[in-house]
Amino acid sequence: MFKKIQNIDTSFRQFRLFCICMLGATTLICVYTVFTSFRMVSSMQSRIYVLANGKALEAYSSDRKDNIPVEAKDHIKTFHQLFFTLDPDEQAIKTTITKALYLADESAKKVYDNLKENKFYSGLISGNVNQTIQVDSVQVDINQYPFKFRCFATQDIIRPTTISKRSLITEGELRSVSRTENNSHGFLIERWNTIENKDLKTINRN
Repeated sequence: MFKKIQNIDTSFRQFRLFCICMLGATTLICVYTVFTSFRMVSSMQSRIYVLANGKALEAYSSDRKDNIPVEAKDHIKTFHQLFFTLDPDEQAIKTTITKALYLADESAKKVYDNLKENKFYSGLISGNVNQTIQVDSVQVDINQYPFKFRCFATQDIIRPTTISKRSLITEGELRSVSRTENNSHGFLIERWNTIENKDLKTINRN
């Protein structure tokens, strides 16, 4: 009888130990599952998909602060390329200038209006003149807001008989705005003005 009781007690202890082990294992599995799920969700949230030429491409999101210098410089570069790359075609000029003006405030619109009033664009068209620009460097001060910038570039003015090179230096400020289809970086150029635009050299075309 005593031996039976001992066997029952031993069996009970073994069962209790088994239950404790199972409970511990279940807890570990639950913790691991929750942790893994959290990591997967975090990983998925850090991924975004963009459409390029009809294909979904994976990209990775990051803190906007980390990207401010890169995005600001690209915004400024894009604006100058759109504003100063001109072909002797009225519709082409209108298209590029319209895109450029989405990236800047009325200070850029005033420059455009003055050039238009002074027959600059009609002169390009009638003279079959092309204008291109190479942005050499962009300086942005992100330690103060709005962000002050200065852009250094070189212009090529291509006429039927000559090619003129001009230096161009502009400055202004950048303000953050909402990202849109027409303003993918979410910046707006303000107080934009030209501080230098002078001839460097003129080359005769053969």
